[in-house]
Amino acid sequence: MRNLWNAHMYWTLITVDAYYNDPKGLNAKLDRLLQNQKDIGAAIVPYYGQAAGDQLAKLLTEHIQLAVPVLKAAKENNKEALDKAVKDWYANAKDIGSFLASANPKNWTTKETQGALEMHITHTIAYSVSILKGDYTQSFGGFEEALHHMVHLADILTEGITKQFPDKF
Repeated sequence: MRNLWNAHMYWTLITVDAYYNDPKGLNAKLDRLLQNQKDIGAAIVPYYGQAAGDQLAKLLTEHIQLAVPVLKAAKENNKEALDKAVKDWYANAKDIGSFLASANPKNWTTKETQGALEMHITHTIAYSVSILKGDYTQSFGGFEEALHHMVHLADILTEGITKQFPDKF
């Protein structure tokens, strides 16, 4: 889980940077980021089944797709569009959190998983704004904070899976 969520963070960072600074590299980086969402979904298939893996991959793909209007509105300094895009992005985070909690309710609470994914959005917005402003020192600090948070989420997910399926470990 850690490797997959670390990759999620890495590919998100370089895709955000490409969106603002490297249009030629954007599609290749975005494709790789989208593949990571499928990889995360595939990682839960041995425990929760193909349908659950597909559903998680779908929700995570939407998570990536919903970032684009946020980045676009921020770049265009369009507050109305930004507010709507951010609201939609947080709603998706809640959907992902609810999905995860429903898969393992004894080990993951809805509040915990939704909160963790909402914090991921908050962190991503913060370092993305820093990239947009060209403040790379700030963006790297924000990214490090986001990465530590995501490692914590990966550990929560791993611990929950091992508790729910101890015979598979």
